[in-house]
Amino acid sequence: MKATLYMAWRYLCHYRGKTVLLITALSMVLFLPSGLYVLVEQGSKELTRRAKATPLILGAKGSATDLTLSALYFKPPSLEPIAYRQLEQINQSTLATGIPLNLRYNVSDAPIVGTSLDYTRFRQLKLKDGRWFGLLGECVLGAKAAQRLGIETGGYVLSSAGNAFDIAGSFPLKMPVVGILAETGTADDDAVFTDIKTTWVIAGLAHGHDDVTRAAADDQRILQRSQQQAVASPALLSYTAITPKNVNSFHFHGDISTFPIDTVIVVPDNRKAEILLRGRYDQAEGVQLILPTAVIGSILQTLFSIRDYIILGSVGVLLSTTIIATLVFALSIRLRKREIETIQKIGGSSSRLRGILIAEILIIIISAILIAGTLTQLASNYGNRLIQLIS
Repeated sequence: MKATLYMAWRYLCHYRGKTVLLITALSMVLFLPSGLYVLVEQGSKELTRRAKATPLILGAKGSATDLTLSALYFKPPSLEPIAYRQLEQINQSTLATGIPLNLRYNVSDAPIVGTSLDYTRFRQLKLKDGRWFGLLGECVLGAKAAQRLGIETGGYVLSSAGNAFDIAGSFPLKMPVVGILAETGTADDDAVFTDIKTTWVIAGLAHGHDDVTRAAADDQRILQRSQQQAVASPALLSYTAITPKNVNSFHFHGDISTFPIDTVIVVPDNRKAEILLRGRYDQAEGVQLILPTAVIGSILQTLFSIRDYIILGSVGVLLSTTIIATLVFALSIRLRKREIETIQKIGGSSSRLRGILIAEILIIIISAILIAGTLTQLASNYGNRLIQLIS
């Protein structure tokens, strides 16, 4: 038996190119359905876990899928914002607590999440370093966002403008980083959290001004000065940084109840309150109250259908690969006719020859199965990280 295995092994090592090609082809074909199944299962569990932890989502009418992905994963909102009064109505209903989310701005590729401290308690977020945001302009970074941006507590980040054509509206805001979150393995790791009023400052709905009454006499920004007042020139710009010296000069324009928010996470007090709220918003104009688990369930049904089709196709590919491998072995035996005859002449029996050929096939198949199994185990262990990198 040892001699048979040794002969088979030496042959495969001699023709290592053909051997590696066959093992690679078989292992990839075996790994595709199993690896895909594992990745989809892990992805679905993560999607379902975050959706189940989010009772209800309120937002503008439109795509429920877009609204859900924005609220759960901070994807750029495609729907129109709703008025802040919608949040006030939720909180005044005594049925639930509303948590606002403003998601239209970024720091580099990290989404800025304008919210309240209720969100940190709702998601059970913990600080790794520093403290929570408390003043206008302050922010807290998710673990991965801090690592990617290379920022520590005490540093600063600069927000992006809303869009390239927003000339008179939003402007970059320099925000002090007062805390870093502990890693959670969720979308919160990649975000920059701040108070919702800070995102309104970025949107241009609030600003502060220099105290020009105390400016030097030769200050180029002063056009005219008297004992009662000072007239500033157009050189006086709105601040792009909120500091302890100017924070009191910031003020909002207009009625705050009309200010925009992209979505609201609604946390009902109990099951009865949830049913009452869903009924109340069933026919509401301009807004929708959705159940994220239902939306994610619909997405997963589509995902599972696609997965099943791919696995079915993989079975066909596996059969085709098996046929091709069989053909390769058959042709290989014919090409080895002189080698087989030589073995027979030196006393090798037919059973020994069959044993060598079968051993070669088994070594290739077992090697392919082991490689496919290893790759599947790696997908199981690191699948979530891979999904996060892809997304």
